[in-house]
Amino acid sequence: MLATNEEEANKNLEEGLLYLLNNIHNEGVNETESGLQYKILKEGYGESPTIDDQVKCNYHGILLDGTVFDSTFERSQPAIFPVNAVIQGWAEALLLMPVGALWRLFIPSNLAYGEEGAGGLIGPNATLIFDVELLEII
Repeated sequence: MLATNEEEANKNLEEGLLYLLNNIHNEGVNETESGLQYKILKEGYGESPTIDDQVKCNYHGILLDGTVFDSTFERSQPAIFPVNAVIQGWAEALLLMPVGALWRLFIPSNLAYGEEGAGGLIGPNATLIFDVELLEII
């Protein structure tokens, strides 16, 4: 990593850890053993997917500063993908979510894109926030 990337990675990691440390005290926020945090915005009514399923979801992803980096809600076009092909934080949450649920996920960098980031707006060690609506299991 270049020095500037290392500086950005360290800054993002510190900011993310501090954010999550404070966030867990907010009402309705749950944390899994891995460190994934989530808040149920809307209860679901159906089954939960398995790791081998494909799902149809709407989602809205932001950085800690509020910058939107991707949103199917804004495109009005849900996404279909295999549960085992998404970042670890997403996969973990999807396995817990019943169809019809809308959850806000607070994903630490080690369960997202880690030290590499994802290019573009998602830098190294970025903590990500997603609103994820599980529409159906395909």
